Amino acid sequence: MSLEFLGKDPDSPNGGSPTIWQDSETGDLWIQGWAVRDLVAEIGKIPDGEAVVRIPRRMLQFLPEVNGDHWRRN
Repeated sequence: MSLEFLGKDPDSPNGGSPTIWQDSETGDLWIQGWAVRDLVAEIGKIPDGEAVVRIPRRMLQFLPEVNGDHWRRN
């Protein structure tokens, strides 16, 4: 696996997260963001080993389809 950096929240203090990468082999996105723990009533049960993360709308610019790139596919 090789991850390509796509972008980091431009308004994140001290260069922190959220961050988005793309797996160059599979095209999968890897997203680091703020863990969502207080919306279980709306989202439902989150299975063990999974998490819901929140990223700000301003980061949509880093998604390949939004910025005019194509999703990488195997």
